[in-house]
Amino acid sequence: MTIAVDTRFLAAGRNEAGWNFMEDHIIQLAIKNHDHHFLFISDKAFDAQHPFPKNVTILITGPEIKNSLLKQYWFNYKLPVLLRKHKANVFVATDGICSVRTKIPQCLLIPDTSFVSVPAYFSKPNARFYKKNMPAFINKAKTVATFSQFSKTVLVDHYKTDAVTIEMVHNLIAESFMPVSQEEKEIVKEAHADGKEYFLCPANKNPRSNLLNLLKAFSFFKRRQKSNMLLLIAGDPGEALISDLKTYKFRNDVKLIPDLSSEELVKITAAAYALVYPVLYEDTGLVPLQAMQCHVPVITSNIGALPELCGDAALYANPGNFEEIAQKMMLVFKDEDAARELVKAGMERATHFHTGRSLWSVIKKAANG
Repeated sequence: MTIAVDTRFLAAGRNEAGWNFMEDHIIQLAIKNHDHHFLFISDKAFDAQHPFPKNVTILITGPEIKNSLLKQYWFNYKLPVLLRKHKANVFVATDGICSVRTKIPQCLLIPDTSFVSVPAYFSKPNARFYKKNMPAFINKAKTVATFSQFSKTVLVDHYKTDAVTIEMVHNLIAESFMPVSQEEKEIVKEAHADGKEYFLCPANKNPRSNLLNLLKAFSFFKRRQKSNMLLLIAGDPGEALISDLKTYKFRNDVKLIPDLSSEELVKITAAAYALVYPVLYEDTGLVPLQAMQCHVPVITSNIGALPELCGDAALYANPGNFEEIAQKMMLVFKDEDAARELVKAGMERATHFHTGRSLWSVIKKAANG
């Protein structure tokens, strides 16, 4: 079978600090299903850091998508020609956008529903594009999938879609996320944290990352604990936060690491004292699940899909209350028994996501009609 995949998320300049969750899913699908042929399609060249298995063919086709008009042209005119030419059996639409003109069966994956609930997290043109076209995409696709019951409920309620139309699949956590030895942890801490323990927050400049509240929580923690603990922010936090850091009292205890490869992110995750992930909206929960697989305690938000996906394996805080976030940071810092219990629960929780309905099964269902 030939599986064509929208892999624009792997293009140079689009993968946030190497932790775009679709990378884990799609590359692993190709590796695990080596008897099938995968077409990775993008409008822009991929980052050099991505290693691809032998059963993957790379197809780069312009024009580069820079606005909604070009998006419609690319999906509805360029893409159908490519799918026919390469005799694709199915197209996997990973970004919530499928072609309304191709006759090739399509599996529509909707990884982010904030365009419905909090459109401010999208650019206005993108929010309008998704809201206007999503009913047609859902109707056109052979199968539709998302990563949480939370996301499924948002889509069913908003688009008045039959619940059986949208399937929930489990996250696929990359096997590269694994615990490391104490010696390896010390090497990572020396390289990125001046040899000190650190809280880790993978983030980007989207306001949903909630970085200002994280900094307030870290200040509260530092004043109460008087420790040399650092805060590492993995990803590009944006110019506004970088500017704010210049006058931040504990700026010397905050390290920004904007250009991480996937391998570096794995190591930094595994060596962290704890993951702090106080996002304002979340559909997938992959970041905390990656940390759990690395045996790292997790502190995260009590919103969106996170309580559903993380279960009893995380400490939860209201992301709008920095003191509550700080209290959870202090609990993990002061109570080693509580931290160990979180690690134990996290190990079990991460294992849970290696079973259950997979994206691969939904892709095959689309291909087989």
